[in-house]
Formats: sequence, C-alpha cells, structure tokens
Amino acid sequence: MNSPTQDSNRLTARQRAILAQVQELGFTTIETLAERFGVSAQTVRREIIRLQAGNYLQRFHGGAGPSSAGIRSAYAQKLTVAPEGKRRIGKAVADVVRPGAAVFLDVGTTVEAVARALVEKPGLRVVTSSVSVAQIFCSRGVFDVVVTGGTTRGANGSLVGQRAIDCIAGFRFDCCILGLGGFDDDGAPMDFDLEKISVRQAAIGRSRQVLAVADRTKFAQVGTARIAAASAFDLIVVDAEPTGPLQKSWKSAGTRWLVA
Repeated sequence: MNSPTQDSNRLTARQRAILAQVQELGFTTIETLAERFGVSAQTVRREIIRLQAGNYLQRFHGGAGPSSAGIRSAYAQKLTVAPEGKRRIGKAVADVVRPGAAVFLDVGTTVEAVARALVEKPGLRVVTSSVSVAQIFCSRGVFDVVVTGGTTRGANGSLVGQRAIDCIAGFRFDCCILGLGGFDDDGAPMDFDLEKISVRQAAIGRSRQVLAVADRTKFAQVGTARIAAASAFDLIVVDAEPTGPLQKSWKSAGTRWLVA
C-alpha cells in the first residue's frame, strides 16, 4: 500500500494547491479556483473530479470540501449559494466601514465574505464570535483579532453562550455586522438558533451602527425567532432588490437598505 506522502507526490502542482486551499478553508468554490489559477471552470472541475477519485477531497455542487467533511457538508453547501452576490455584499460593506473602526463580525457565509473584503481595511479593531472569520484574518496575516470565546456551535465555528455575551459586553463597537436566516412578516431579521440570536442581540446593544447582510435567497425565508425589530438596523445590505413587502416594511421602520 502506498503511503499518503507517496500518493501526494503523484499530484500536480495545481492539484496540490487546490487541496491546500480546501484544507485551509474547509470549502472553496470552482469560481474562486478558476480565478486563482487563470483557467476555465471546466478545467478546475476536472481537477476536482480527479482529486475526489483519489479520496483527497469531496466534490460539492459549485466547489469542493474535505473528504471527511461530515457535519461540515451542510456548511459547505451554503458556501455554494450566491457566491458572487455575497462577494458584492462584502465589498459594499467594506466601502461603508471606515478605517480604524471597532467592528463586531457575526457568523455565517455572508459575513465571511464581508471579512474577506475587510482584511485590507487599515486599522480595524475586530471582535468576532466566528472561528471561521478569525481564520480569514489570520490567513492574511492579520492577527490582532479578538475571538469572543464560548461554546462552539455548528460547522462554521460559531461561538455561543454566556462567555461570548460577557466578552461582547466589555466592548463598544462603531458597528456590528450580522448575518440572518430570514425575515418576519414586518421585515424584522430572524434566525433559527436561539443562542446565536442572543449573541447578536448582545452585539446590537453595544454598537453605534447595526448592519445586517443577506443574499436574495433569504427574502422568502422565515426564521424561528426575531433577532430584533427592523427599526434596530441602520442598514441591510443585499445582493438584489428586496421584494415589495420587504421594501414596504423597511420603509415603515425607517431602515435603509443597499443593493450591492
């Protein structure tokens, strides 16, 4: 039987680079890999198929994750949803956040897109309840990021519980950037996990400006519980024009929205 080292020596340089990115990020999209290597999406797709055949990784719709993804597969699937829209949302938020700001970053794939857009913003003071967000900054050489602590919840490394809430209570943020799972009938952002909602509510209470981010797939979804009333949010950044009822609700609440 060949050893893993012997097997890996059979990979091309590009295949090793793809594998390294998957191992570092937990998931990567075909679009991202094609742009990185300057090749077509079809070329990347063929490489992923070969790597899956060798049990190096697992192929998903739109990208690839570790072969032992297990509970991460649902998270990996989320990363395939509206990647271009999330990238635009990230850039739009980065344009709003001023250099040197104190920022709280929530969990979720859209917030992770924001984190990637913020890594070049000078002088930010970042606090996050997401292990994945912290890793994004660290992978780009930004190490002065505060991670709240708490108990991990979910494949994206979200942190919940009283320790996370107590940590947040010790800060004052210029803005917090929150993910969400859907909207209530009156336009209020909602989510499904009550403990994550509690962490978000703590961040809202310590922030001068409250931003939410959501791709278009969230417009028709309804969560389990409300994060806060729509009026608690200063700006909601989306990747498409919201539906008529959402627009009406946000206008009534005095909540602005920005289409990235």
